[in-house]
Amino acid sequence: MSAPPCFGSRIRVKTLIDRGLTFAKHHTPSSVRVAARWAMLESRNVRSRLTVPVVARSEYDNVYHCTVRKTASQWVKALLHDPVVYRYSGLLPFDQRVHRRRYPDAIPPGRVASSLFIYHKRFTTISKPEKYRAFFILRDPRDIVVSSYFSLRSSHTPMGDILVHRKILQEKPFKEGMLHVIGHLKEQGLFSALRSWVVAPSTEAIRLVRYEDLTGEQQFDEMTQLMRHCGIAIPPDELAALLDRHSFSRKRKGGGDAGTLSHYRKGKAGDWRNHFDDDIYEAFAAATGDLVEVCGYPSRDQALRAPGD
Repeated sequence: MSAPPCFGSRIRVKTLIDRGLTFAKHHTPSSVRVAARWAMLESRNVRSRLTVPVVARSEYDNVYHCTVRKTASQWVKALLHDPVVYRYSGLLPFDQRVHRRRYPDAIPPGRVASSLFIYHKRFTTISKPEKYRAFFILRDPRDIVVSSYFSLRSSHTPMGDILVHRKILQEKPFKEGMLHVIGHLKEQGLFSALRSWVVAPSTEAIRLVRYEDLTGEQQFDEMTQLMRHCGIAIPPDELAALLDRHSFSRKRKGGGDAGTLSHYRKGKAGDWRNHFDDDIYEAFAAATGDLVEVCGYPSRDQALRAPGD
C-alpha cells in the first residue's frame, strides 16, 4: 500500500528543514554559536531553579568532569545537565566553552563543570572549593584514534580546523588518513594529557573511569558508583530512566551508520583491531610509547590472542 500524498509531503518538508538546520549550524560563526549556547544554558539553569525542586543536595560544592576528546564527553555532559541531576544534587550545569572560561579561572560554586579537556597539572591549578569531587574518563587510545578518524572525516560539526583535516582525510586513502590522525592527536597533546591523569598520584577526590565500563554491560553499576563518588544520590529507578533517555541508541536514530554521518558511532571496545594494520600500529606505537599498557589496556599481542572478541 502506498503512503498518502500528504505523508510524503511531510517527509520532504522535514528533510528540507533538517538540511536547512544542518547548513545553518555548519555555517554559523563560532561566536554566534557560543552566544546561543550561553543563552540556552542560562535559560535552562533559571528554569531548573524555578521548576525543579531540590530533594537532596550533594555534600560537595563542585563536581568536575575531566577528559580527553572521543570519550563520549557530549553524552556524559548531557547526562550531567539533565534536570534529575540537579534535583538530587542542587548542582547546576556549567559548560566551560559556553562561559569562555580560560584555565586556571575559578568555576563558581554549586556547579557541575562538564567536559574539561585539560592536563592533570593544569587541573591542579584551578581554584576549587575545599569540598569537591572530580572524575576523569579515559579510553583505549587506539580506539580514540579510530573514533577521531571517522569524526574528523565525516561527522564532527565544522569548527576550528575541522574542515582542514576533513578535506585532507577525504582526499587520502584510509591508511594515510589514519597516519595523519595519529600525528594530529600527538601534536594536539591528547596522548600526553591522557598519560598525565593516569600516572598522577591517586587521591580520594579524583576518580578514574574507563569509557568501556561506562558504556558497557555494567553501565548501571558503573554510573551508580560514579554518582556516589560525586555525592549525587539518584534513586535506582530514576537513574535507569536517565540512562535510557540518553542512550546511544536514541542518539543514533537521527544519524547515519557507523563511520558515515552519525556522530554517535558504535564505539565498541577494541574496534581498533578492525582498522589497524602493521604500519598503522607502528606509527601509533612511535607516537604513544607505552601509553596503552600504562592505561591498563592489553597490548596488541594480548588483544589479538584474546578469545571470543
